[in-house]
Amino acid sequence: MIRKLTCAAAVAFWAGSAGAQAVNDYPTNARADYVFVCMATNGQTRDMLDRCSCAIDQIAGVLSYDDYVKAETVLSMRQTPGERAGMFRQGTAVNDMVANYRRAEAEAEILCF
Repeated sequence: MIRKLTCAAAVAFWAGSAGAQAVNDYPTNARADYVFVCMATNGQTRDMLDRCSCAIDQIAGVLSYDDYVKAETVLSMRQTPGERAGMFRQGTAVNDMVANYRRAEAEAEILCF
């Protein structure tokens, strides 16, 4: 009886961690980069470490890592002068990427700050 319970618990654990892994697809360095920039902007305190960590966790709950990278790329390219970067400044697809990112950021700000 105990062995059956142990096997059932192991299966539940692995199923749960596989699901969590799918949701938690942001690499550690991406999360750390977000937190460093957030703290540089808002203050280098322990409270800001907690709030900025909370924010990237909330964003990761809303956007896949792939969507996050795309939106960050668009925002970065929008700061680049010249015609080549113009394609990142207009268009439904890029505007939707940025809008989704901004919504995720706004939700994170409400929940964490």
